[in-house]
Amino acid sequence: MSDAVRPARPADLRRIAEIEDSGLAMFEEALGDLTGTPLAAPAPEGGERAAQGGHLLVAGDPPIGFAHVLLVDGHAHLEQLSVEPEHGRRGIGTALLEAACRHAAGEGHGAITLMTYADLAWNAPFYARHGFEESEPLDGYERGLIAHERQLGLPDFGRRVLMRRALRTPGEG
Repeated sequence: MSDAVRPARPADLRRIAEIEDSGLAMFEEALGDLTGTPLAAPAPEGGERAAQGGHLLVAGDPPIGFAHVLLVDGHAHLEQLSVEPEHGRRGIGTALLEAACRHAAGEGHGAITLMTYADLAWNAPFYARHGFEESEPLDGYERGLIAHERQLGLPDFGRRVLMRRALRTPGEG
């Protein structure tokens, strides 16, 4: 099995929700019982993610991880990055993250954003090691992300942060 990152193919879509759902135990270990919360809700199926637009990248064949970048209101936003826990700590998440950033830069985006938990090691600290910085919302789109997460109750489980990474677009030195 190769863990190379590539665009998702139709046959990969059946694995997307399963990959995302596989991380629930890690979140429960860190945050407590999540039964009945938005964090424990079944992940969107791969077809749903693909229909949202943006870019869906996978690692592995069959996939063992994925990154979903939404392109909304002129923004590149990393909506989800998931790697099956048994394949964690092998650089797959980093490879997916870097591929997502390259893809967004290749489309001319000067930055990519994400929302994450500030104090979970595989969340904000991971992204900070890869050039993301905590950021205040700059516009209505980003304020909307924060409001949506509040509506879902995600901050009830820990501090959520908006993070941004500046990207070099092709041709920049």
